[in-house]
Amino acid sequence: MDAKLKETILNPLWKGNPISVLVLGICSSLAVTVELKGACVMALSVTIVTALSSLVCSLIRKTIPNRVRIIIQLVVVALMVILVDQVLKAFAYGVGKQLSVYIGLIITNCIVMGRIEAFALGNKPVASFLDGLFNGLGYGIILIVVGFFRELLGSGTLFGFDVLNRFGYVNNGLVILPPMALIFLGCLIWIQRAISKDLQEK
Repeated sequence: MDAKLKETILNPLWKGNPISVLVLGICSSLAVTVELKGACVMALSVTIVTALSSLVCSLIRKTIPNRVRIIIQLVVVALMVILVDQVLKAFAYGVGKQLSVYIGLIITNCIVMGRIEAFALGNKPVASFLDGLFNGLGYGIILIVVGFFRELLGSGTLFGFDVLNRFGYVNNGLVILPPMALIFLGCLIWIQRAISKDLQEK
């Protein structure tokens, strides 16, 4: 595999993770990680939108006038968000309704626009698609990890199924409050920097 392509794939998953390293898109970690199902759906939605938006913008990059490129990017991202929202309403109505506001706000997610600006407009479609896909996956991994611990410790369940309560666990209501999402995220960032010394600030 080409070294540049390998870096495009692996970097967002660890050393260039959008949330834990670049600290982008952290609003989602507050809003949709109370339940693991919501975190997974949001992670998948952002991954699809980021990958397809990067692909489309890369395909048309040579035809976009520089003075209107942001508008074109917003139109492309908005189209992808609408498609994802409609698919959720058709096949997962309950989750789609629960996350409807947050799915709509994907268009404002700085990860999506950031990857288009930083990568897709200067690279070929396949590389741009992979960049968007793996940045979305890097984002999603953090959401899923935070959602896993918040639902498990806050409600004693995973995907709505009882896990801890049957063993006498008393739900910790503090965990499902928004500030705890930031605390869990801070712990993840701390663990990552403890493992990768090169991520530590000098």
